[in-house]
Amino acid sequence: MTSTLNARAAQIVETMIAGAEDRRIASHEVDGGGLFLDCGIKARGGLRAGLDLARVCLGGLAEVTIPMGEIDGRAVPLVQVWTDHPVRACLASQYAGWAISEGKYFAMGSGPMRAVRGKEPVFDAIGFREESETVVGVLETRKAPPPEVVAKIAHECGVEPWNVTLVAAPTASLAGGFQITARSVETALHKLAELKFDLGRIVSAHGTAPLPPIARDDLAAIGRTNDAILYGARVVLHVTGDDESLQEIGPRVPSSASRDFGEPFAAIFARYNNDFYAVDPHLFSPAEVAFQNLDTGRTHVFGAPRPEIVARSFWG
Repeated sequence: MTSTLNARAAQIVETMIAGAEDRRIASHEVDGGGLFLDCGIKARGGLRAGLDLARVCLGGLAEVTIPMGEIDGRAVPLVQVWTDHPVRACLASQYAGWAISEGKYFAMGSGPMRAVRGKEPVFDAIGFREESETVVGVLETRKAPPPEVVAKIAHECGVEPWNVTLVAAPTASLAGGFQITARSVETALHKLAELKFDLGRIVSAHGTAPLPPIARDDLAAIGRTNDAILYGARVVLHVTGDDESLQEIGPRVPSSASRDFGEPFAAIFARYNNDFYAVDPHLFSPAEVAFQNLDTGRTHVFGAPRPEIVARSFWG
């Protein structure tokens, strides 16, 4: 791969800006330097914006599509992701591992800017960081980033503020909900990283998750987007190595391995007074994970979707 994650993401951003009207998005220059793309805060955004947002999150190293699926007898769009570079696309870029806080401003940060900052423990685990004079990031937020936030991101990444591009959408928006639902593979890989699985064995990956209807507010949207992954996502990982280790670790990977599994996320979240850190961290993974062993030809499947819980979350 000759292009960096940030360079690939920047190319996608250029396409977004050129087609801003079609995507119903807006670009704004930030005072003091930097560029901000609104994909759902004041701008309407939509599915095309969400698809591009997900591709930016993945550093341009994954394909994202929207086939039609079904949940409990109802037609539902699926967010489908596949990649031949899953560790870099998902863990070095897509994972929302940067909690950006400055004054009263807060946003969850993802995208390839994280690989340049490189301060999260996951980068030691995967043995990858990136150097780039320009950075691109994705923010899950309902507020446009002020100049001081852009300046902080620039400082953390070792770049000038005018070389920072941020693409943002709130959870309760078409584009924002889409990019979160595109995290089926990422949640599987993050769970495997937490379980100390050898990530070098993962060659390619494919995942789907049902796209939730937009919720009335961001808190309700957090419930629906989590349920899309925890109870609706299905992931296939193409791996190498022995089968015994897959049989041993497999039951611990899907969301069903968690003590909190079994009811809509909104109910779980409320039980913990809306404290993410109180929720069992083992919950955050796909409903079903399959390992296809490229060396032995065997497939190992763990977990299963729970469409009745997804239906209750989406339409109950």
